[in-house]
Amino acid sequence: MRVIGLMSGTSVDGIDAVLVALQGGDRDLQLTVLNFCTVPYPDALRQRILEVCGAQSLTLAELAALDEAIAEAFALAAQTVQQGYPRAELIGSHGQTVFHRPATGDRLGYSLQLGRGDWIAWRTGIPTVTNFRARDIALGGQGAPLVPRVDWCLLGHPIESRCVQNIGGISNVTYLPPRSTDPEGKGVMGWDTGPGNVLLDLAVTELSGGKYTYDADGAWARQGQIVEALVAHWLQDPFFQQPPPKSTGRERFGLVFWQRCRTDAVGLAPADILATLTEFTARSIVESYRQFLPQWPQRVLLCGGGAHNGFLRERLQVHLGKIPVETTATAGVPVDAKEAIAFAILAYWHELGLPGNLPQVTGACQAVPLGQRWVGQR
Repeated sequence: MRVIGLMSGTSVDGIDAVLVALQGGDRDLQLTVLNFCTVPYPDALRQRILEVCGAQSLTLAELAALDEAIAEAFALAAQTVQQGYPRAELIGSHGQTVFHRPATGDRLGYSLQLGRGDWIAWRTGIPTVTNFRARDIALGGQGAPLVPRVDWCLLGHPIESRCVQNIGGISNVTYLPPRSTDPEGKGVMGWDTGPGNVLLDLAVTELSGGKYTYDADGAWARQGQIVEALVAHWLQDPFFQQPPPKSTGRERFGLVFWQRCRTDAVGLAPADILATLTEFTARSIVESYRQFLPQWPQRVLLCGGGAHNGFLRERLQVHLGKIPVETTATAGVPVDAKEAIAFAILAYWHELGLPGNLPQVTGACQAVPLGQRWVGQR
């Protein structure tokens, strides 16, 4: 089946669109990547999304308009990625997260992704699966992370334990035990480790006066000095001591947290601030492994935008010692397309009636197919 996967993460830097051919089910899943592209948001739309993520209020009419504008951008991305290829049979669209509140105690979580699926199905004429997090949340789960079952199928190894570390706006990890010792995947783990690129992007945007929106290859941060006392201070945030299942978002590690970091770092040169924030991101990932993994992985595979940050990769390697730090591309899964691939697969599993979540990861009471299917016609 030819399936399009669409994804825009918490960095809000554009829509990743992938066209894949899928065969099999879960354990015998076969993936062929046919095409991939990233379609940037129009500047005004990206700014509006960031404002809403930063807790700016809006009317219901404005919310509806934003929902439809995001859906239109996603539909355009779907049309773009399949140009020159046979028509896709299904779309899996994650949408754009604008609010995420994890489950706590007896209170269900809440996660809102904009980019209405019915609009995408109507605009493209292709059945579209969206709203992937809702069913897991209804079963008491965090609704995140949702990629570990996909990681198990695509990146599990017969004899090697692995961590698949996605570094988007927020970072999340999947721990994959060797298939030879855990053929059912019962030991697969996953959780949000904390900030990824979000704090660095906020810092770069402010410190450059809006000239830049990210630190390419970590080049600016590499010029600075790391302030260890600040890293240790920021790591005292209660999120880092909270055991999995756990998830987070810009609500915790967004503008307010960056403003706190900026206040703590008053008097430091911009490069020193970025170096310290990069170290904080790396340490939050590694300390998460130290606290919650049953053992250190034999290999770490990076994906997401942060995989292109050379300085961040260097700091991860320093703290992980002899454990190889590579990218998912070395295991056959493109770095930038991986999250979009995951939602193409989750939509495909929805069609087959196969579960998409892992209860031991999200905290849901059972594994279920994920998403809501829309059929549109123009």
